[in-house]
Amino acid sequence: MSIETQKKNLLLELHTEFSKLPVLFRERVCEECNYGVPTFYRKLRGSDRLVDGKLIPALSKAEKKMIRGIGEELVNSLFSAVFKDSEK
Repeated sequence: MSIETQKKNLLLELHTEFSKLPVLFRERVCEECNYGVPTFYRKLRGSDRLVDGKLIPALSKAEKKMIRGIGEELVNSLFSAVFKDSEK
């Protein structure tokens, strides 16, 4: 049996996919929301606040929608990677 036909190590493959997620998520959010890395982490730590009795949201509705979409896309790609060659 050649090396090419041997099954890959599933644990290694899944660990690699899970390990890539945080970086991919950050990169995508920065790209789509036009953030720099410092802005990403500032927004990450931020929370809604009251200023003069007015609620100031940490994220706009458009940012929330974009971030949810990116999260959904990455979860779907992870799901596909996990179950692409599942044994029947």
